[in-house]
Amino acid sequence: MGISIGVVGAGQFAPSFLRLWSAHPDVSGVRLTDVLPERTAEMAAKQGVAVTYQSFEEMLESDVDAVAIFTQRWFHGEMAIRALEAGKHVYSTVPMAIEADQIARIIELVKETGLTYMMGETSFYYPSSVYCRQRLAAGDFGRVFYTEGDYVHDMDLGFYAAYQYSGGEDWKKTASFPPLLYPTHAVGNVLSVTGQHATHVSAIGVKDERGDGVFDKEISQFDNDFSNATALFKLADGGIMRTNEMRRVGYPSHIRESRLRVFGTEGSFEQLATTTLWQNKEGVEDVTHLMETSAGALDDEDLANVDPALRDAFRSGLSPVHDRSRLPSEFDGLHNGHEGSHHFLADDFVRAVADKTLPPVNAWVAARYTLPGIYAHQSALQGGVQLEIPDHGDAPA
Repeated sequence: MGISIGVVGAGQFAPSFLRLWSAHPDVSGVRLTDVLPERTAEMAAKQGVAVTYQSFEEMLESDVDAVAIFTQRWFHGEMAIRALEAGKHVYSTVPMAIEADQIARIIELVKETGLTYMMGETSFYYPSSVYCRQRLAAGDFGRVFYTEGDYVHDMDLGFYAAYQYSGGEDWKKTASFPPLLYPTHAVGNVLSVTGQHATHVSAIGVKDERGDGVFDKEISQFDNDFSNATALFKLADGGIMRTNEMRRVGYPSHIRESRLRVFGTEGSFEQLATTTLWQNKEGVEDVTHLMETSAGALDDEDLANVDPALRDAFRSGLSPVHDRSRLPSEFDGLHNGHEGSHHFLADDFVRAVADKTLPPVNAWVAARYTLPGIYAHQSALQGGVQLEIPDHGDAPA
């Protein structure tokens, strides 16, 4: 008998995961709810979901085994806490939370209950991360001393439409979400390779000048006017990590919105929009072909509510460095997304719950991917002052 998974949020990400979990051999069924009943009904009909709920509260009161949170990013921490308190396993899209005390509470609940918490960080599964982990394990980097992770996504390339879809008439209030509070595609990309964690940060935010009501403090729900930000971190092993979160930038975000660079004493890895290089003291190797995840069809009905500028991210295959053999055969032919990550995300959560094992991005790892951004934003608000980042340690064995 498999597990049941209740998806919260009938938005842009939900269709891919509803299909994957419905096909998974260890899932008995998927269920669905959204704050807008008409969206719940429409998506349930399209995806063949038989069980729906009128509210998140009703879902928590049901016998569903696990809850998957696909809601607006500032709700994730609170909803994860409520789900864990209700005895449900939790899969959460990023970020884990936007407040440090919520992160601490999630870890506390996982310790107390033994329930599974997994954050769906896509960059852990990007070809760049997989490739660099392999190179690091082989000793090819030597000592890694400097790393960069960028999340480079211009608001004009699909984000306006995304916020309008999720935010309704007051979408501008939430479209000003502080870039550094959405740090995991940049921070996680690096830390998934090195296995380190950040101990200190100094960050600078760039105030927006567009003047269109987005990133306007008088309108912003978050009192935020930063549209771009850069953070410099000290890592636990004495190394350095720099991350960039950019929302106003002349860059083709739909090609590669997350970019990784890793520099070691013996080798280095650099990724740009269309080129990826491995370098050492003997020369340069173009490894672009190893990063390729060819996109699928961009005009199917699952993408009807996704802006055309974002659709490339929602459709991808697997790269040559991905291990296809570890995935359920039932996933063959099903849509993937975000550089091949969706299949692995869906399977890793089910495997963790069913086998009672820790998922790769468990609560402790998720905290290390998320807390650096929370403290970086506070640093930027204080003009770049260096702040210490708390750490909850490694996950229990």
